[in-house]
Amino acid sequence: MPTLGFLKKKRTKDSSGSKDLDSPTSPIKETLSPITPTISKTSDPLSGTTKAGTSSSSTESTNTQDSSSTAKTSDPMTYQQSYPAQVQQRPAEPYQQSQQNVPSIRNLIHHSNTTNASSAHADSTQSSNGGAVTPGSGTAQPQLRVTKGKYSLGDFQVQRTLGTGSFGRVHLVQSKHNQRYYAVKVLKKAQVVKMKQVEHTNDERRMLQKVKHPFLITLWGTFQDSKNLYMVMDFVEGGELFSLLRKSQRFPNPVAKFYAAEVTLALDYLHSLNIIYRDLKPENLLLDRHGHLKITDFGFAKEVPDITWTLCGTPDYLAPEVVASKGYNKSVDWWSLGILIFEMLCGFTPFWDGGSPMKIYENILKGRVKYPPYIHPDAQDLLQKLITADMTKRLGNLHGGSKDVMTHPWFAEVTWDRLSKKDIDAPYVPPVRAGVGDASQFDKYPEETEAYGATGDDP
Repeated sequence: MPTLGFLKKKRTKDSSGSKDLDSPTSPIKETLSPITPTISKTSDPLSGTTKAGTSSSSTESTNTQDSSSTAKTSDPMTYQQSYPAQVQQRPAEPYQQSQQNVPSIRNLIHHSNTTNASSAHADSTQSSNGGAVTPGSGTAQPQLRVTKGKYSLGDFQVQRTLGTGSFGRVHLVQSKHNQRYYAVKVLKKAQVVKMKQVEHTNDERRMLQKVKHPFLITLWGTFQDSKNLYMVMDFVEGGELFSLLRKSQRFPNPVAKFYAAEVTLALDYLHSLNIIYRDLKPENLLLDRHGHLKITDFGFAKEVPDITWTLCGTPDYLAPEVVASKGYNKSVDWWSLGILIFEMLCGFTPFWDGGSPMKIYENILKGRVKYPPYIHPDAQDLLQKLITADMTKRLGNLHGGSKDVMTHPWFAEVTWDRLSKKDIDAPYVPPVRAGVGDASQFDKYPEETEAYGATGDDP
């Protein structure tokens, strides 16, 4: 099942200037259509170089439900007693390798050097990279945002459930003020206290209140009643990258590179604020309506200027220093990026072993990774430099920091400043209708029977 934070809402506009985004309580305005007309073109992957006079065909898409092999068999927010409460168990599913080198994503994504026009200038008000490091330009001043929202249940019309977890659920809601759609994450206070997640819950709000970046979820504000906590966030219509990856078995090299590059920019920005994310995985990466990523679920994010010792995350993605209960720093996110790239290219994680957390931990500490022959040599070189137990040799943790990752040969054709502005077409555009609360990319769940807004004892 999706985590409570797996779904957040649609960004109405991206802006890095003084003009803020539309909050749920903003009055409705006379604006242009939220859908920017697309222009057919072909472009070199990730470089944004347009070839005139050529039009690309529309992306094929599918609305078929995930097969049973793609189902998440365990609630990531249900903590098992076999390992610490801060570690989220991943689905114990048999990762199946295709016997063919051509993945099924060819039905969704074109393999050639052409990409579908997914509105190259979508969210065109985003005019900077949000504090990301651009190779050769140094580190930009990170941007901080302050949430202004003071909301209540009366501001929203609650619609369907988008995801559930041990603490509560995420609802699709519509603002009564501007008619736009958002996602409200509802956390049951009693469950948060019972599972000793008060600190992580407060950290999630604190981290989300600080960040503003095109590839991070937006928190508009929070409120509470005696029973629940409410977090008003973006509704991101395209669903989880996890679902697309499972349907596709694995991604072609250029597709994995596109998503990895957007994650790299987001991690660079977070680390510039001394924030460690600590829960990178496909389940926490959402696709917006144009196919760009949004990192969500900041339940394990923490501001750490130097080192920390907390054991938390998802077993498959934990760095060896975390498993060994040693002090660790921001470099654990670069290790996780390596695991993410490996999973996108191969369809399984390098240390996965029957879904047993203890076996996974053993494999992580052994550190032996087998690279399939179909992995591009440059990709394998990057993975070997990210998935290394020696922190003094791990890319991203060296003198050049994140710049070392961004200038690696695998990312050679990435034009980072254009990517940070979402000025490069995504390889896959989710089949959703924009601006109408289209939740077709998410599973349906039984609705909450307990009414929100009740009064009583506050735990």
